[in-house]
Amino acid sequence: MISKLDYLVDAEAKYRELNVAIADPNVIADQNKWRELMKEHARLEPIILCYHDYQKAENAVAESREMAADESADADFKAMCEEEIETQSAKMTALADQIKVLMLPKDPNDERNVIVEIRAGAGGSEAALFAGDLFRMFSRYAERQHWHTEIMNANMPDIGGIKEIVFSIEGKGAYSRLKYESGVHRVQRIPATESGGRIHTSTATVAVLPEADDVEIDIDPNDIRVDVYRSSGNGGQCVNTTDSAVRLTHEPTGLVVTCQDEKSQIKNKAKAMKVLKARLYEMEMSKQQSEIAENRKSQVGTGDRSERIRTYNFPQSRVTDHRIGMTTHALDAFLDGEIDEMVDALVTAEQSEKLKAFGE
Repeated sequence: MISKLDYLVDAEAKYRELNVAIADPNVIADQNKWRELMKEHARLEPIILCYHDYQKAENAVAESREMAADESADADFKAMCEEEIETQSAKMTALADQIKVLMLPKDPNDERNVIVEIRAGAGGSEAALFAGDLFRMFSRYAERQHWHTEIMNANMPDIGGIKEIVFSIEGKGAYSRLKYESGVHRVQRIPATESGGRIHTSTATVAVLPEADDVEIDIDPNDIRVDVYRSSGNGGQCVNTTDSAVRLTHEPTGLVVTCQDEKSQIKNKAKAMKVLKARLYEMEMSKQQSEIAENRKSQVGTGDRSERIRTYNFPQSRVTDHRIGMTTHALDAFLDGEIDEMVDALVTAEQSEKLKAFGE
């Protein structure tokens, strides 16, 4: 019932080797090597444990069939054996499906922290208000996951809402849950200033970037132009009195990052550099992914920021994800950060697409 059985046999042998290696004092002394082996051990362990459970169920089926074939066995005993065969066969099917999912190639960025960028799109002040709603939604979701959120740069107009905001979310598996949010989010509602009661449509663009490690993105300091200027907006007594805001321009790519959230120029520069590295890392990933575009052809979309992914309809209290055709009528709860059900559905859809490709 399990395809790719050879893979599991080899994986089991590798798992046994790793059990020995990670207990070797010489390996433990080399912490970098030990961590690398532990990472591979952690990846294989759930697959192997599931495979062992599958083998136990398979043996139970074989034993029950052998006992049921005994001519001396009475009808009640044979019926009991048939029931056990049915139970264990169903267990084997479920375990086989679970093993297939565990064997799917993992996104190497899934465990990373993320940098999220939200920008108001079409719709003027209403788009800015919607961008503010999205920021609150992600912030509330992060709170529910016990993740840490930190604003890196923000442009908040006097009329309210958010024109643009960049913030980081730190927590285990942050990218694995939030990566599906990249794209165009659309809102349909009646603005407070609309006297005629007409529904307006506005948009906001979201980009979710995996945070890059220093060792992965090597930036030549000579490629960066650093400009400092006085901060504007809310920021305490130091605003407009010191040149604390920082603008970094990566000249080879033309990428520009600004940060003015901190009163310290040094802190703003460090935050801006973190965002710049994340953007450069995303550019490199996009380049690699374009070379193997078939890996991105799935129900959950390409992740392209120009792709409309979801509509928030206030009159109907409805949220619809256009990639998987899922609709929920709990808009208020959704905007309060209760998005797990939608994320789970997106994860399942992506796994289904991967399983199809994996079986080919």
